Amino acid sequence: MKRVAILISGGGSNMVALARSMTGDHPARPVLVLSNVPGAGGLARATEMGIATAVVDHRPFGRDRAAFEAEVRTALRAAEPDIICLAGFMRVLTSDFVKDWQGRMLNIHPSLLPKYKGLHTHARALEAGDGEHGCTVHEVTADLDDGPILGQARLAVRPGDTPDRLASRVLPLEHELYPAVLRRFAGGDRTPIFLDQATSASSEPS
Repeated sequence: MKRVAILISGGGSNMVALARSMTGDHPARPVLVLSNVPGAGGLARATEMGIATAVVDHRPFGRDRAAFEAEVRTALRAAEPDIICLAGFMRVLTSDFVKDWQGRMLNIHPSLLPKYKGLHTHARALEAGDGEHGCTVHEVTADLDDGPILGQARLAVRPGDTPDRLASRVLPLEHELYPAVLRRFAGGDRTPIFLDQATSASSEPS
């Protein structure tokens, strides 16, 4: 059984989706939810679900990311995870930290990568006039929002969509895609999963 640590910075809706999926014959279980934000809403939700929590506040470390990550490592070491899932964790990780977890750390990003790495993805998709938008789960590498793609879910951009409206429609796709990818990944399968909102059907790459 794989042990999964989930890193969050906010309300933790993707964390909840992941944790709820890890039951029954799932090859993994959540062992820790860690946040860099004291009082993040997701911490209380994790506690309600019976998952251990930890906080490493990034603010006292200022720009010393290595010192911050050393504390994160200490918290993770106690939980002994096999896999780390970044779920709305709003800190850029150093290459040294990523190297420690290369091939064992996943992230979900609210765009159809390689489009729109970084922030404000929904607004950028609308400004570009894209007809489709969605989310991507990928392995984490030292380059921001890069790494092998393990899954994507897409939807059609509608006339009148705003960044907030688009974000609210993409979020349920995130909650469907991330658990599906984690189940496959924890079982040793890195074959990408592709979901379409219209059918919610998965398909293999051709």
